[in-house]
Amino acid sequence: MTDLYIVCFDVRDPRRLRRVVRLLEDHGERVQHSVFECRLDPRELNRLAERLAATVDPGEDSVVWFPVCPKDIRRTRLDGPGTLTPAPDYWLW
Repeated sequence: MTDLYIVCFDVRDPRRLRRVVRLLEDHGERVQHSVFECRLDPRELNRLAERLAATVDPGEDSVVWFPVCPKDIRRTRLDGPGTLTPAPDYWLW
């Protein structure tokens, strides 16, 4: 089963930034310049976290993971242009 994570990042080096964005694009939807929504199972979460940790410079960059519980997903609010990322209509096991 997957959980929703809001992943926010601040990466100073343009080269590292491109790598971080590519990794996150493979696992989620970009909702703002430095913010992604990612639906991940525990294995995917660990693998992505390891790959991001190997990419960023911990002295200069930061990556913050916010887990979103299912009850709060229903309360998500959008003000302004854009769309909310819908929950998948199916689950694969």
